[in-house]
Amino acid sequence: MSRILFTACLAMSFLSITGRKSAMAEEKQVDSIRVYVGTYTRKGSEGIYTFELDPQTGKATPPQLAAKLVNPSFVAISPSGKFLYAVNEVSNFPGANGKKAGGVTSFSMDAKSGKLTKLNSQISEGAGPCHLSVDHTGKCVIVANYGGGSVASLPVKANGELESAASFIQHEGSSVNPRRQKGPHAHSVNVDAGNNFAVVADLGLDKLLVYKLDAKEGTLTPNDPPSVSSNPGAGPRHFSFHPNGKFAYVCNEMQSSVTAYAYDAKQGVLTSRMTLSTLPEDYEDKGNSTAEALVHPSGKFLYVSNRVHDSIAMFQIKDDGTIKHIGNESTQGKIPRNFGIDPTGKYLLAANQDSNTIVVFEIDQSSGKLKSTGTVIEVPTPVCVRMTPID
Repeated sequence: MSRILFTACLAMSFLSITGRKSAMAEEKQVDSIRVYVGTYTRKGSEGIYTFELDPQTGKATPPQLAAKLVNPSFVAISPSGKFLYAVNEVSNFPGANGKKAGGVTSFSMDAKSGKLTKLNSQISEGAGPCHLSVDHTGKCVIVANYGGGSVASLPVKANGELESAASFIQHEGSSVNPRRQKGPHAHSVNVDAGNNFAVVADLGLDKLLVYKLDAKEGTLTPNDPPSVSSNPGAGPRHFSFHPNGKFAYVCNEMQSSVTAYAYDAKQGVLTSRMTLSTLPEDYEDKGNSTAEALVHPSGKFLYVSNRVHDSIAMFQIKDDGTIKHIGNESTQGKIPRNFGIDPTGKYLLAANQDSNTIVVFEIDQSSGKLKSTGTVIEVPTPVCVRMTPID
């Protein structure tokens, strides 16, 4: 495959957030990109799938089963690129000793071959784990339990294996929608660039809860203040930090909107700036909901997936962190869940859960607009897309 260059934005943003002078990050050669896909194991799916993406052409190899696993709906790759972690989105995971809980499973990862080798599993301490993140040192995995409305942190051994939960926090409360918000529903967890705080979006509470992170000990403790509230009935779902560490964005599942926040990285405090719809002005909403929100590595653009409208909403990010809606692009499939942006920032891969496809779009680096490459990968019930360069 042809070789292209990309800038290590994470390294630059970390320098920025810690107050050091920005410096040019080293350029790295990327021959190919390894893609892992989390799925629901129904309608033919057996677990986690993998394929290679050509970073020059956007073409992909045929997908292969990387690991058999029950409902690995969301996966995360360690900073070292050596390990992969997956939720088991169930409520009766083996070893839960009668209580309702899902699981988290660790794998050693060979990005070149795509092979995943199971290391071990631990219970997630709550039912229906739907999202997880690895801290920036690779020493802690944090999991959001949607069904149980809770969050847990699991220390990671040097060999990539998971220890049992070092901290578990049960969310409490409700919000205004009697059907969806009778209780807490933790939907995602994201670690800030400084590795000091973790933000959990709770759809059931209409809150973003902030936790102090001790990665060395693998523990979480509530921040002060402990949370920031969303609009009543918004249902915050997925969250994305800006590379500069000063802004953050959350998609609101139930109101088909996205909210921009200012972020105080020293105090772990989020301040709401503005909220915009993710739908075209002339669209009559017939039950649409958002699923994923991701900031482009350049920090110039924000993308949010719409289910029912079946599109990616595109936003320009201004210098002050506020956003402007610049259009919607069809995902060419039904019910797009998570999507991923490759390490070069050139492609967006949209997972159409109900169409069993992943569609590759090229990102215009000037406008942020998406254009289909014509590459469509068939994967059963795709939910999550994660990528890493192949050295």
